[in-house]
Formats: sequence, structure tokens, C-alpha cells
Amino acid sequence: MVIVDDDEIQQINRDYLQRDKPTNVISFAQQEGEGPQVCPGLLGDVVISADTAARDADEAGIPFFQELSFLLLHGILHLLGYDHERGTEEQAAEMEAKEQEIFGLLQAQQLL
Repeated sequence: MVIVDDDEIQQINRDYLQRDKPTNVISFAQQEGEGPQVCPGLLGDVVISADTAARDADEAGIPFFQELSFLLLHGILHLLGYDHERGTEEQAAEMEAKEQEIFGLLQAQQLL
């Protein structure tokens, strides 16, 4: 995981995904394209904007660490193949349900 500011995540978003705007989280799967054999146990990278996470946490009235943790979970689910953007509504709902399930378990164990 890498934590950056809005300017840096916008540059990453523009350079790699052709979206010239900041976002909250970007995942880069290691298992896609060429090279997964280099380190087969590595899922990939998750990049999170601290600026956007802080704004989102403030708007939702939740602690910053909780939002940061949720974004990390969201990014990891993308690395595991879950997709809410390019998939169907059913796939988006499946990803959201998995997020809620895991996040609820983490909260129940008082890890967040």
C-alpha cells in the first residue's frame, strides 16, 4: 500500500488509467498482463489518496483510520478480481456485500 496526496494520485490516474482527476483508491494487479511469474504470491499494489480519504471521512463523520482501512479493503478486493466499475450490477453488489462482510468482521474484532 502506498499513501499519496491528491496531486500524486491524479498523476497516477492520468498516466495509467487515462482519467485526469484525483480519486480515493487505485489498484494495480500484479497477476494481470506480463510478469505474474516473477512473484506469484504478490497480488499487486494499492494506492490511496490521504487527501480524498480525509475529506470522505469528514463527510461521513467517521474516523480517518476507518476510511483508510475501508479503502485498503476495497483496493484488495479489486486485486482479488472483484469489480464494481466494469462488471454487472450483480458483480458490484457482490463486491459491496463482501466489503461489508469483511469490514463488519474487522469491527467486531475491534481491529478498527
